[in-house]
Amino acid sequence: MTYESVIGLEVHAQLLTQTKLFCACATTFQADPNTHTCPICLGMPGVLPMLNWRAIELAIRTGLAVQGNIAARSRFARKNYFYPDLPKGYQISQYEEPLIVGGHLHIEVNGTRKDVHLLRIHVEEDAGKSIHGENLADPTKSYVDLNRCGVPLLEIVSAPELRSAEEAKVYLQQLKTLLEYIDVCDGNMEEGSLRCDANVSLRPEGSQTLGTRTEIKNLNSFRNVQRALDYEMQRQAEILDNGGKVQQETRLFDANRGVTLPMRSKEEAHDYRYFPEPDLVPLHVEPAWIERVRQSLPELPEAKRQRFVRQYGLPDYDAEVLTASRALADYFEATVQLYHQPKVVSNWVMGDFMGALHRHHLSPPQAPVTPSHLAGMLQLVEDGVISGKIAKTVFDEMVRTGKAARQVVEEQGLVQVSDSAALEEIIQRVLAEHPQQVADYRAGKHKVLGFFVGQIMKATQGKANPQLVNELLQKGLN
Repeated sequence: MTYESVIGLEVHAQLLTQTKLFCACATTFQADPNTHTCPICLGMPGVLPMLNWRAIELAIRTGLAVQGNIAARSRFARKNYFYPDLPKGYQISQYEEPLIVGGHLHIEVNGTRKDVHLLRIHVEEDAGKSIHGENLADPTKSYVDLNRCGVPLLEIVSAPELRSAEEAKVYLQQLKTLLEYIDVCDGNMEEGSLRCDANVSLRPEGSQTLGTRTEIKNLNSFRNVQRALDYEMQRQAEILDNGGKVQQETRLFDANRGVTLPMRSKEEAHDYRYFPEPDLVPLHVEPAWIERVRQSLPELPEAKRQRFVRQYGLPDYDAEVLTASRALADYFEATVQLYHQPKVVSNWVMGDFMGALHRHHLSPPQAPVTPSHLAGMLQLVEDGVISGKIAKTVFDEMVRTGKAARQVVEEQGLVQVSDSAALEEIIQRVLAEHPQQVADYRAGKHKVLGFFVGQIMKATQGKANPQLVNELLQKGLN
């Protein structure tokens, strides 16, 4: 039977606040275990939570960016469950009255664009972290680090409108980009700042009845989201083809083996025994606050992509790549302001510059090649001071040393050879050394021209002006 997949994602994004959601403990990553804790986030008797208003503002920012509805009134609730890394025995979240309802995100897969609608976005606190493994002081024991307890999270819940693992991956990439653009989340999936739970079920193609879903917990990379969903859909299809029934359950993805494994039976809302948080009054958001947040929003990725195509005449592909990161888009625009050839700048930013960032694990602001350095190098190419080939060498040296292009060129003697007399002398020597290739060219085998260009470039260590070489070479051969 042919099946249609039905996928919804629940994304947890850590908010960029300096302190936790209900106390003044720091949210810094990689602190010593259990050092960023206090009686409030540890749930000691008699303590009371104090709401971090910055977290609410970042949530409103997100709601506006996805065109969701900001509730005039929302309410926190207690989500009760026992786990060793949840010292209070409950998590403060939102249930019946979330802060944001609705909204959507654009995605494009294989040339097809679609809107993925959002069901809700709500604010909640994180739990701690249980640590198991062979590298611990005593591998027979499990350890608990409560530094993450109370860290503010957004839970962003999509409607079950994704139909493939590829769509789910692209949706998650688009959401990460948006959250980074608006300075709500740093998007660091390796550190757990952005995590994803995926709900997936299958139904016969053409059916409108939803199948039994499973939930895959804590997916922490785009690749693993796609791999886990592909495996789970195949697993469910095999069960259904063999006449079995898919069990509603929560599963984990084993990235090493590429399989999902049972974790526990899937909980329903009533299993958590939600009730309104008695220590927090309902949250009322004034329209004036929403408007102030709206005015503070930067240009969003979709609008920036369209502007890059319109303003700079870039292809859609270039605009998509350059706007995938706000920092990269800013770097590109800063360079174009200094060197007014957008497509040339785009080629270098998407090629050599992004390659250097990847090799050295840098972000655009950390790159030793500043926009002024790159613009200066491109101007040297345009002025004929260096060739495009030499520019590659110059760029690598700029990455290594942080020096400006002109300084690199002067120190290493990389100025392009554009002296006609000097080049003619080299060309005549090369032609004299290869009489057979000269005869081949004159017999009509013009592809041999590339051989001569290579020899001349070799003789000049790549410094010869390519356009002048071609002109003089053809003159000499003819």
